[in-house]
Amino acid sequence: MKFSITELAGDFSDYRVGVVIASNMTIAGSRSPALQQSIERTEAAITQELGGRDIPSIPELYDWRKGYRAFGVKKTSYRSSVERLVRSILSGRGLPRINTLVDTYNLLSVRALVPVGADDLDKTQGTLCFRYARDGDTFHALGKEPPENDPPKIGEVVYADDGKILCRRWNWYQDARSPVSLDTDRAVLTVQGLGTADIDKATADLRALLETHVAATTQSAIADAETPVVTFDL
Repeated sequence: MKFSITELAGDFSDYRVGVVIASNMTIAGSRSPALQQSIERTEAAITQELGGRDIPSIPELYDWRKGYRAFGVKKTSYRSSVERLVRSILSGRGLPRINTLVDTYNLLSVRALVPVGADDLDKTQGTLCFRYARDGDTFHALGKEPPENDPPKIGEVVYADDGKILCRRWNWYQDARSPVSLDTDRAVLTVQGLGTADIDKATADLRALLETHVAATTQSAIADAETPVVTFDL
């Protein structure tokens, strides 16, 4: 499998992505006591450390606001996935309950203050890449019924495979055609940073969490301006 950030590397020289392949997973619909305790401790720590602070004063989150503005997103309704998770904790709602895979990578996301996403590897095709949207790209928003095509504007940063968009506005909203589920055996996860975040540590920590909470076998690589293309022997 090939993964690329080539199109973005020239414009966002500090953009780094930890790519994790997780295989042979056991995903449950509800959290184990150990995962629940880890999430509760992290939610309490986020509330204590970030409660009362303005979002722009948090460097890792402000990096993404700047990144979004750089490709034309000015609406406050379009925020990075990690900012939305942090806001959910600070509002008292906590992290959403989806399944043990999603709950695990959301845990890492707020711990490291980095956007993390996942796709069912067997529902993707060809090269996976973060790039600028093109004419002909298609996007079907996850959870919207009935599905309808809502293509991105040309020039928007998207995550895509050879046949479709996987996520719009960098890491804002996922497509309905490749989400992970309880039946997912192999997933590709992305740990994304724009300057401030420690992507090497976050990627290593994500691997450890996946091995603990979904019994995954993992491998990883880092894509950056110097190495914009990474490959995995699957």
